[in-house]
Amino acid sequence: MDYRIEKDTMGEVRVPADKYWGAQTERSRQNFVIGSERMPIEVVHAIARVKRAAAVANCEVGVLSEAKRDLIVRVADEIVAGTWDEHFPLSVWQTGSGTQTNMNVNEVIAGRGNHIAGERVLHPNDDVNKSQSSNDVFPTAMHIAANDALTRLLAESGALRAAFARLEADNMDAIKCGRTHLQDAVPLSFAQEISGWRGMLEAAEAQIESSAQGLRRLAIGGSAVGTGLNVPRGFVTAFLRALSADSGVAYASEDNKFYALSSKDALAFAHGALKALACDLMKIAGDVRLLASGPRCGLGEIAIPQNEPGSSIMPGKVNPTQCEAVTMVAAQVMGNDTTIAVGASQGHLQLNVYMPVIIYDFLQSARLLTDAMASFRTHCVEGIVADKAKMKENLDRSLMLVTALNPYIGYEKAAEVAKKAYAEGISLKEAVVALGYLSAAEYDRIVNPADMI
Repeated sequence: MDYRIEKDTMGEVRVPADKYWGAQTERSRQNFVIGSERMPIEVVHAIARVKRAAAVANCEVGVLSEAKRDLIVRVADEIVAGTWDEHFPLSVWQTGSGTQTNMNVNEVIAGRGNHIAGERVLHPNDDVNKSQSSNDVFPTAMHIAANDALTRLLAESGALRAAFARLEADNMDAIKCGRTHLQDAVPLSFAQEISGWRGMLEAAEAQIESSAQGLRRLAIGGSAVGTGLNVPRGFVTAFLRALSADSGVAYASEDNKFYALSSKDALAFAHGALKALACDLMKIAGDVRLLASGPRCGLGEIAIPQNEPGSSIMPGKVNPTQCEAVTMVAAQVMGNDTTIAVGASQGHLQLNVYMPVIIYDFLQSARLLTDAMASFRTHCVEGIVADKAKMKENLDRSLMLVTALNPYIGYEKAAEVAKKAYAEGISLKEAVVALGYLSAAEYDRIVNPADMI
């Protein structure tokens, strides 16, 4: 491999000749050979957007030339477009401030910009990082990347919710046995059951959108410890104007920079909403696979798409694989929430130094939930078909229809009817008539499942 020599304040470093990064990136690449997890490219792209807005702001307040601004903007746009993704090789398991990834972006912008200019025009620290510190850049980028991830997730949650709404509308007339504690309960319609799933998504979306508001308040301008050292007057206002224009998101400054640098509660709070969504998806997927269990020896009240063979030894077996994928994703998100909670609690003095793992797990959760909902919708939910005959069969056999008798014969006599029917293997109607509590005609008038929902 061909190398070139780069220098930093610690001396000379050999850097791959075909890469734009510099000495500090290379030092991190060599010193943190830990695991296979790389800094999420979404974070890199978010930092590039920070650099773009900072260059515009620095030029506007008079501390950066138009020529340097234009170079930085051009390269930042190339990075956001994914042109140079291979030039960001650093591990998540690096300095807890994210400094090395910030410098990775600074160096690539400077290296690429100087290549375009044909001479060394840009310095990674003095120009690309002007008016900034890693300590305010990285948390700002975390919020940008997290907000973008939630925007994508909300779109997919809305699509899944719409699929449930369509399924709900198609099954208004399907009356079935309800179940609590995995035991028979009073009837409801399948549409009502589905409405519960839809309602979970509606609530989760509202919670996520509410939590995202904190992510739109940024640490930029805090500099190293929150005092704003070396940040020119007017820089933050110009930065926010440039970033909001570029992203289409109305970002604001977090007024208390000491809080913004040391606390990661906005990310912990937003991830809590993701965990709540994961809990709901775990429940929904569990319901679907229970209702589809069988097809002959389970509940069998719905049919789900047969996407692939379910067994290497049992011919014809089909499993609820999409449900299983959703529940595994939910488990991962719950685990990530614990990691994020631990990391967010470690804001020692003026800086949290668990930021890379916090944003890595946050983005993984958002990405997994987004992808899982898309897969669950297209490969399962949109193909669910209610077996109305099976629902009616189960409903007719349910002993909990006896609940409708409570107002007429009382709870204790109704319980006696249910126990007699179960013990003797007869119907509720036969049991109540045999006990002399109601006539057959009275039973038929009282016990109508359609009136019970």
